Amino acid sequence: MKKNKGSLHIFDIMLIAFCLIAIGFALFNKNSSIQDPQVADPYGDLGINYVPLDSFFDKVGHFFGQSVNYGAFGSGIKLIITLFSLFFLTVIAYSAVRLLEVRKKEHEHLRHEIEEYAHHKKEKEQKKSGGGVSDNSQWIKVLEHTFSSNPAEWKMAIIDADIMLEELMDQLGFLGETLGDKLKSADQESFPELTRAWEVHTIRNRIAHEGLAFEVSNHESKRVVAIYEQIFRNYGFI
Repeated sequence: MKKNKGSLHIFDIMLIAFCLIAIGFALFNKNSSIQDPQVADPYGDLGINYVPLDSFFDKVGHFFGQSVNYGAFGSGIKLIITLFSLFFLTVIAYSAVRLLEVRKKEHEHLRHEIEEYAHHKKEKEQKKSGGGVSDNSQWIKVLEHTFSSNPAEWKMAIIDADIMLEELMDQLGFLGETLGDKLKSADQESFPELTRAWEVHTIRNRIAHEGLAFEVSNHESKRVVAIYEQIFRNYGFI
C-alpha cells in the first residue's frame, strides 16, 4: 500500500508519544523525590555515569503517580502531557487493530484474486482445447473406449463416433440410406467439414470391412476421435 505524504503512521505516533513522555519526565524530574541512583562506569576512569533502565521506568511511573505540587502551570502541563500520552497510546492500539484488519483483508483479497486467475486460466485452456468434457452420454462412451487399455475398444470408439456423425448429418438435413450416401449429397459449401468427415468415415469402413486384419493403434484412435470431436463441436453437437 502507498503511504500518503503528510499523513501520520503508527511509528510516527509512537515516536511522538515517547517524546512527550520523555519531555514531561525531564521537566519534572528535578523536583522528584526519587533520587537517581548513579552507577559508576564499569569500564574504568572514563568519568561516565548512567541511570539503570529499571530506575528510568520507576521515575516514569512516579511522574504520573506523584502528588508533588508544582504550581498551577506545572500541574496543567503535567495534565496535558498525561492526556496526550493516553490519547496517543489509544491511537496506537486502535491503529494496530486496524492494521491487522487491513492485512487480513489484503490476504483475503489476494486469495480471491488467485482463485479467480486459476478459474479464468482453466476456462481459457478448456476453450483452447475445444471446451471441457461434454455431457453427451454417447460421446462419453466414445472417450471411455478411446482411453481403454483394450485395443478392441479403440476400434469401437471410432465406430461409435461414426454413428454420431451420421446422426449429425440427419440433423443437418442431408439425405441418404447410409452415411456414405449422406456425405455424397453434401458439398464444401453446405458442409465445410466434408473433407475431414470423409477421412474418418473411410477409416471406420476399413475397420468394418477388414476386421482384425486392420490394426489401429491407440495413438491413431485418439487422432481419429479428435477429428470427430472437432466436427461435432463446430456444430454444437456435443
